[in-house]
Amino acid sequence: MVNEHVSMFFKLYCLTVMTLVAATYTVALRYTRTVSSQLYFSTTAVCIAEIIKLFISVGLLVKEAGSVGRMLSSIREHVFGSPKELLKLSVPSVVYGIQNNMAFVALSNLDAAVYQVTYQLKIPCTALCTVLMLNRSLSKLQWFSVFMLCGGVVLVQWKPAEATNIQVEQNPLLGFAAIAIAVLCSGFAGVYFEKVLKSSDTSLWVRNIQMYLSGIAVTLAGVYMTDGAQVIEKGFFYGYTPWVCFVISLASVGGLYTSVVVKYTDNIMKGFSAAAAIILSTIASVILFGLQITVSFATGALLVCVSIYMYGLPKQDTTKLGTDESSCTSKEKLLAV
Repeated sequence: MVNEHVSMFFKLYCLTVMTLVAATYTVALRYTRTVSSQLYFSTTAVCIAEIIKLFISVGLLVKEAGSVGRMLSSIREHVFGSPKELLKLSVPSVVYGIQNNMAFVALSNLDAAVYQVTYQLKIPCTALCTVLMLNRSLSKLQWFSVFMLCGGVVLVQWKPAEATNIQVEQNPLLGFAAIAIAVLCSGFAGVYFEKVLKSSDTSLWVRNIQMYLSGIAVTLAGVYMTDGAQVIEKGFFYGYTPWVCFVISLASVGGLYTSVVVKYTDNIMKGFSAAAAIILSTIASVILFGLQITVSFATGALLVCVSIYMYGLPKQDTTKLGTDESSCTSKEKLLAV
C-alpha cells in the first residue's frame, strides 16, 4: 500500500509540474512578446533552448551510464561513430526547430488562452500520423473526440476572445497560420521520434543528444537566415530580460520533462493536465491581458477539454466482450435444450 501511495504521489507530482510548465510557458512567452519595446529575436531564444537541452541530456546520460568515461564512450559510439543515425535524427530536429519558432510567431499575434486551446489540434494531427506511420488504429470514441476537438477549435476561432491590455499591433490570421504549421510539425516530429526510439535499444538520452546536436545547427542556420543582419548589428542577446531567460528555461525543461511524463503517467492524466493548462492560461490572460471571454470561446474551450479527456480513455477490450457474448449464447442454447 505504501508503494502504491508513493507511486500515485509521484504521478500527481508529474501532472502538476507538466500543467504548470505548459500554462506558465504560454503566458510568459506571450508577456515577453507584447510588453517590451525592445523585442528580442525569437530565433536566438530557440537556439539557446536547444543548447540547454543538450547539456541537460549529457548530464542525465552521465547519471544513466554511471560515470563520465562510460558516457563519453557511449557518445563516441552512438553519436560521432554513427553518422547515419545522426542524419536520421536531423529530420525531427528541423521540424521541431520550425515548430518552436512558429510558437513565438503565434503568441506574438494571439492571446495565450486562444493559443493554448487551438494548439490542441496537435492531438488529431498526431493521431493521423500514428495511423499512417505506425499502423495503429483508433477506436470510434477516439475518432469522435478528434472531430469534437476540431469543432471546439472552430468555435474558439469563430469569434476569438480579445485582450484589452495589449497595445502592440497583432495579426490573428498570421497567428493562426503559425499554429497550423506548429501543429503539423508537432504531430509528425513526435511520431517520427517515437518510431526511431522503438526501432532500437539506444538510450533515450543518447537519442536526445543526437537530435539536439542537429537542432543547434538547424537553429543557428535559422538565426543567420532570418535575423542575421540585425543580430550582427544589435547583438545575439538583444532585448533579453529576466522574463525572456525564464521563458527559455521553461522551454528547455519542458521539452525534456515530457519524456518523464510519458513514462510515468497515462493518457487520462495527460488529458487532465492539458485541460487544466487551458483553464490556468485563460485565468492568467484575463488577469494580465484583460482577455474578454466570449460565449463561443467558452463553449469551444469546454468542448476541447472534454474531447481531450475522451481521447485518453482506455480502449474497450472487444475480444473479451466477444468471448463473454459467445459463452452467454452457448448457455442460452443449453437452457433451451
